[in-house]
Amino acid sequence: MEIEKKQFFNTFTDLQCFILANMNKGNISGVTATHYNIIEYIYRKHQVTGKQIAEAFKVSQPAISKQIKFLINNHLVEQKQSISDRRIFNLSATEKGKFLINNSEDFRKTVADQACAILDKTELVILTALLNKILNNIKV
Repeated sequence: MEIEKKQFFNTFTDLQCFILANMNKGNISGVTATHYNIIEYIYRKHQVTGKQIAEAFKVSQPAISKQIKFLINNHLVEQKQSISDRRIFNLSATEKGKFLINNSEDFRKTVADQACAILDKTELVILTALLNKILNNIKV
């Protein structure tokens, strides 16, 4: 591996470990980015159905059902039957789920504020452009 690639890999690994260590302050193991995105969607919408989540994320209902089951079993999301239509089950974020979202947002804001204080405006624009280039072109 070229020295530049190795240095980038090591720095990226350090950054990833730093982020994961700080985002898991809720002591919730096994939560993936997909889980996080689903909890955040539910939290922002307050109450949604599995069907609405599947449509919003453009995936099948069975795929979302598996994720939702994990979230319910880990007390991050709760499911309640609709009073008006007993065929409908509404999902909402639990206090534990809300804590995870709020903690992550606080962490992102703290890191972003510190990065903005460390970098000058030009460096910030360059870093943002480079990260956007990566995010817009990366394929995993």
